[in-house]
Amino acid sequence: MYPVLYTDMSTDVVPGSPAAPSGPEGSATSRRERVYLTIRDELMSGRVSPYERLTEERLAERHGVSRTPVREALARLLADGIVVKRESGLHLYVPSFRELTDLYELRITLELRGLTRALEDPTVHHDRARLEGELAHWYGFRDDRPAPDAGFVSQDERFHFTLLDASGNPALTQALAQTNRRIRSVRMYDYLTEDRMAATIDEHIGIAELVVRDRLPQALEALRAHVGASREVVMERAAAALEMTRLMAREEQR
Repeated sequence: MYPVLYTDMSTDVVPGSPAAPSGPEGSATSRRERVYLTIRDELMSGRVSPYERLTEERLAERHGVSRTPVREALARLLADGIVVKRESGLHLYVPSFRELTDLYELRITLELRGLTRALEDPTVHHDRARLEGELAHWYGFRDDRPAPDAGFVSQDERFHFTLLDASGNPALTQALAQTNRRIRSVRMYDYLTEDRMAATIDEHIGIAELVVRDRLPQALEALRAHVGASREVVMERAAAALEMTRLMAREEQR
């Protein structure tokens, strides 16, 4: 079975962006926005396989709406890069192995920059209150550890989003959010075992504690090791999944 939702993808909200659909409740604009957000979250949470063809009729029936807002949502998702068009129709985007390698390099560069800019510029200070709040969130996971779940990727994104945003450059944060959207469906493979769940929770706590204590050089090394370990796991597991995707695509073309 394909991975299921753990939480909503709240890390897509960046500073200055709308947190909810605009327009009066029940208006056409509000309904269209809700359909778009609902389908987007369904795709990005792992509830839809990349092998499933996305049709207006099926999605409209699933969500109890007409085909018009679904058609508009799919057009937006195609423009967002979350959905791609193949010969057989629209499907959830899954990056190629080369794309995934490049995007992971970008992700690592962005995340480390949040710490290196503070090391290079003494006027840059992390928002300690935000980091302490995030630490409390992860202490909760340490005390009551969740079962392995691919949807836990949203919690991981929340941590890294907050850590980077706390360094004070919203442009970096927005770039990270965009990168995360493109690799999320593959990064879900990092949360399928007990050992990776435990490592993620412990490492997040260790990194945040170092930053809060202004031990930035040690935090940088810990973050580099953490993201590197995650990358190795994801790339190894994704290679097999991406090969399966290619085989499925060949079957569709026959």
